[in-house]
Amino acid sequence: MSVMTSVIPHGRPFTVDDLEGFPDDGNRYELIDGMLFVSPAPVPWHQLVLGELFYLLRTACPPGLLVLFAPVDVQPDRLNSLQPDILVAARADFGPKNLPVAPLLVAEVLSPSTRLYDLNTKRSAYERMGVASYWIVAPTAPCALTVLELDDSGTYQQIAHVVGDEEFVATRPFPATIVPARLLDGLRPR
Repeated sequence: MSVMTSVIPHGRPFTVDDLEGFPDDGNRYELIDGMLFVSPAPVPWHQLVLGELFYLLRTACPPGLLVLFAPVDVQPDRLNSLQPDILVAARADFGPKNLPVAPLLVAEVLSPSTRLYDLNTKRSAYERMGVASYWIVAPTAPCALTVLELDDSGTYQQIAHVVGDEEFVATRPFPATIVPARLLDGLRPR
């Protein structure tokens, strides 16, 4: 019996306990409401854009918060385990193995293989979880950043959409200025 066969539940949803038996094979294993989603390892250009955004956020981050990039499990309950491309959370909120509460900010860099998942399934999960800010980076030239924030009713509202050399000045969870075109700088030959 393979490792994967031994962890596939029968007649019940997947749980975070099931994820413990999954192989460390470069794939991203996530649970949303007990359903398993598997994404392939990201391509290099995805990681370069992600690295640029991480650097900008990390540089602006105040001492009480952490900026981390995947894989870090956000596990608010037994049926949900997500690995955002980037997350920002209070240092004090982290457990020994994961983040058991909603991050303050989540950012996802779209790829062809995860685009619909990030724009729909993960967006809905982050909204239900209470992630206050959700940033979506579309990394094809001209690069774009869409920023969603929860309103008073707990529903995402688009508060910004900037493209190319336009600036987005974030106030949540801390001040930071993002110019989408600069996220592509790592792709240019030096």
